[in-house]
Formats: sequence, structure tokens, C-alpha cells
Amino acid sequence: MTLTAPPPSVAERIAAVPRPRPRASTIVSYVTIAAIAVLGVWSFIGLDYSPKSLETTASNLARFIGLATPLEWPGWEVSGVRGPAGTTFTTEWVGFEPIWHMVDIIVITLALTIAGTALAAVLSIPVAYGAARNTTPHPIVLAVCRGLGVVARAIPDAAIAVFLIFLWFGAGILPAIVAVGLHSVGMISKMFADAIEQIDEGPRTAIRSTGGTRGQQFWSGAFPQVLPAWIAIVLHRADINLRGTVILGYVGVAGIGAELSGALHAGPAGMRRVIPIVLIIIALCVVFEIVSSTLRSKLLGVRPTGTGIGDRVVRRVMRSTEKTTPAALASADRVDAALRRPWDRSRVSNLVWIWVGIGVVIASFAYLQPDLTRLVSDWRFDQVQNADLDRAVWPPTFGDRTWDSVFAAVMVTVQVAFAATLMGAVISLVIGPLSARNVAPNSAVRNFFRGLALVIRAIPDLVVAILFIIATGFGPQAAALALGIGGVGLLAKLIGDSMEEVPNGPERALAATGGSRPQVFFASTVPMSVPSTVGHLMYLLEQNIRAATVLGIVGGGGIGFLLLNALNGRHFDQVIAFLLVIIVMVVVVETAGILIRRALR
Repeated sequence: MTLTAPPPSVAERIAAVPRPRPRASTIVSYVTIAAIAVLGVWSFIGLDYSPKSLETTASNLARFIGLATPLEWPGWEVSGVRGPAGTTFTTEWVGFEPIWHMVDIIVITLALTIAGTALAAVLSIPVAYGAARNTTPHPIVLAVCRGLGVVARAIPDAAIAVFLIFLWFGAGILPAIVAVGLHSVGMISKMFADAIEQIDEGPRTAIRSTGGTRGQQFWSGAFPQVLPAWIAIVLHRADINLRGTVILGYVGVAGIGAELSGALHAGPAGMRRVIPIVLIIIALCVVFEIVSSTLRSKLLGVRPTGTGIGDRVVRRVMRSTEKTTPAALASADRVDAALRRPWDRSRVSNLVWIWVGIGVVIASFAYLQPDLTRLVSDWRFDQVQNADLDRAVWPPTFGDRTWDSVFAAVMVTVQVAFAATLMGAVISLVIGPLSARNVAPNSAVRNFFRGLALVIRAIPDLVVAILFIIATGFGPQAAALALGIGGVGLLAKLIGDSMEEVPNGPERALAATGGSRPQVFFASTVPMSVPSTVGHLMYLLEQNIRAATVLGIVGGGGIGFLLLNALNGRHFDQVIAFLLVIIVMVVVVETAGILIRRALR
């Protein structure tokens, strides 16, 4: 009697099926995550994070809070009298003059932000035209325009402002406007060029077939398609520039940043004004974001989709005021309506908002009153190339610093960026998933963590970083801690959005077979959201590299600190040398990010 083996079970048949090889994007994703984790741990060790250093940080923070309280708001004055029981503080009203001074400072800050962003918006058009593959006239122009964008993004606007003061314009508000504009061209032109490359080529082809010039093809066939993107990018950059004006105050540019810098360096009496100024800056950024989101929705005629405070407020207002609209028109009807567009309420409203925006830009320049005649003035090479003043521009040199010391400073900046990225990633990997609709156990948990990320994101990260550095002590440890916490708001929001956007088919299949919520999360949601999460991590790392450089100017150490010393000593040959190092560092990180994102597709 011949015995036959029983047929294999379903589980055995499934186990016998060879597993498919992992995709290249999956391998790149996990290798990138592992590399960031290893480099982050190495950075923590290199920055000498230890229980003792954290204890010192906590001690410095407690000392700062003691010096900064009670708070001294504009219009009030705090005085202290020492007695047997300690110091007794009294708060006295001193009048409206300090309040009007603060209002003037706020208006100057807003005007500087708007004027600089407007200048960048205009300058970014030709740069983006040359940087887009489908509009550039020549490969050399493409390389030059993209190179200009990289350089503009890499050089801090504070360094540009100081250089312009001595090389060209002299003191005043004009160097600050030009510095903000030139630095902002880097981001606006890059994103604008990306939008140009994604246009429908039909209109341009039609104009070219009728003999239209390159200019006609761009302005009539391409620019109308990317105009909404251009407006959205410019308004987003204005939000960023408002936060960046805080750093400009540290190099003498008028505005709320200079007010904060003065309070921080005014001794114990000035410290009581620090927290009120920081709260004013936060409130100003929130209000500006709401106004920017409102203007964007009015000009583009769309409901904002972002998760920032401004977009959320505008969406809520629009939901409460919007009226029922008729059903969508057919394609032929839409074309006919576009050709015969009447001067209805919507069109009049758009035109009014456009002129309001133009008027605000003109009013900003009028309020600041920059001396535009200096644009055509002679370059003041005697201020930057003068042997009697021990000043030179060329050739670049590190002065009395060796290559080893400069490389060590670069490593400190890199360590700050990686430590901050790892810290932000660890915290965001808790907050982000719990703010996702398909991961959070209930709406209360989701709303709590989404609101927490929103609050963190609303606070300007550079302001938080400066406060941390001053409060907990100068050095790279405080800078990494500040950037790590400041990056949570953005990264948690991006991770939560990525997890909400994964296909729900695998999640539902696992749940249908009895899989628990953790099993569904780790077996389906996490693997499918890993590539997008890696892209967000690389974006945060690139942002932290630039921010770590800027924070060196306010005491965060690294290559930014060497740049600050060179700027203070007016050693412009050293300034150029350190800027070249910063540019190379940013280019390396951005190139790595581009290659990783391509591998993830």
C-alpha cells in the first residue's frame, strides 16, 4: 500500500510562494532612515549631550526666567526694591509713547518684509525663466540661473545686508530690502521654475506655430498658467521673511529684530522686555499668516488647503459665509463663459484685491523711504578693499584660522542639523501618526495632537531658537535643542498628512482578517508612508542645515559663528571664504536630497 503525502495547507502554499524582491525605493528609504539615525546619534555624542549638560541647561533656563520676570510690556515700567524679604517689584504706567514706538517698529518690520518680498518676486521671474528646462534659451543659461538660485538660498540675508552696507549702499533701510530680496530669489525662483516645467505646452505650441517670439510664448502661453502658483509662492515667502527679519536685527537693521536684540543685551532690566517682544512677534506672525491666506484665497478664488493657522481660520470663515453655487458647467459652456466673462462680483473683487496688494507694496516703500539713488551710486571699494583699514575682498582667506579649525566648525554645524533632525523626527513620529485620521483611536486624540503640532508650527522657529540660545546658554547644544523642537510642528504635520494619504485598501483588508489597530498600523500604514516620510526628513535636514548656519550668527556656534566674527571685524576676504564653505555645504546636502528623492520615485 502506497502512502501519499497530504496536500499542503493554505499557509504552507503561501509560505512556498517566493517573496518579491524589495523595490529600490524601499531599500533607499530604509538606508536613508538608518543613516539619519546613526548620524544623529553621532551628532549627539559629538555635541557632548549628557545628563550634566542637560542639568546645566535647565539651570540656565531657570535663571533666565528669573531675570525675565515680571514681564515689562510697552507702556509699563517694572522697578525693583531690595528688602529684607527679597526684591519687591512694582509695575508703573509710563504713558503711550512706548506703545507708539512699538507700533512704529512693527510697521517698519512689515514694510521691510513686504518690500523685500516684492523685489524678490520681480527678480525671480527672469531667474525662473532661465532655470526651467522648457523655457530656458540655452543649457548655459539653465546652469547659471540654477546656480544663482542655490547661491541665493545658501547665503544668509544678514551677511548680504552687511556686505551691501559697506560695498555699495551705506547705512539705511535699502541694504536690508535688497538683502531680503536677493536671499528670497533662491526659493521663489526654484519653486516657480518647477511650476513652469509642469505647464500644459499646448498654448505655447500654438503661439509658436503662429510665429510668436519666445517672450510672447512665455507671457501669453506660460505665465497665465503659473500665475496662481507664483502668487501662492510669493505670499508663502513673505511669511518666511517676516520670521527672518528677527535675524536682521542682530546686524543693525531696524525692526522688531533689533528691538529684541537690544533687550537681550540691555542687562537685567532689558530681559524683562524679552518675553513680551517674543509674544508680540508670535502674534504678528499669526496675524500676518491669516492676512496672507485671505489674500491668497481672494486672488486665486480657491479655498486654502494648508494646515497653518491662517489657512484654518480662512477656511472656517469661508464655510460660514459661502453660498450655494450652481452645478458645474459643461466644457463648452466654461469656454464660452471665459471668453465672455462679465464684470460680476467675483471679478470686481479679484481686481480690487489685486490693486490692494499693489497699493500695500507701494505704501511699504513709501513708509520706509529708501534712498533709491544709491542704486546707481558708485561702489565703495575703499570701504572693503583698504590696506590702511586692514580690509580686503580678494583673495578669500581664512585669516589666522587653519583648514582643520574651519572643518571642525563645519562639522559642528552639520552635527547641530543632524541632531535637530533626529530629535524632531523622534518627537514627530509620535505626534504625527496620532494626528492622522486613519491612525488616531478617536477624534479627540486626533484633534489634540493636530492642534499641538499647529501651535508649535505657529511659533517662529528662529525666534524660539534665539530665545533658547540666550536662555540656556550660548553654544551648539542650545541651537540643536531649539531647532529640534521648532521642527516638530512642520514634520509632524507632514507625517500625519502622508499617513492620511496612503491607499486604504491594504488597511481595510488587514482589519477584515481580524488584525488589531497596531498590526494594521505597522504592517500597512507605516510601510506605505515610509517613502514620503523620508522625503520630509530630507527637507527638514536641508532646512536645519541653513538654519544652523544662521543661528551661528546669534551664538549657536559652528561656521555661522566664524562668519559673524568676520563680519564684525569687517574682514570681507574671510567673509567670502566662509560663504563659499557654506555654499558648498548647502549644495552637497541639497544634491543628496535630490538624488534620494529621485530614487524614491
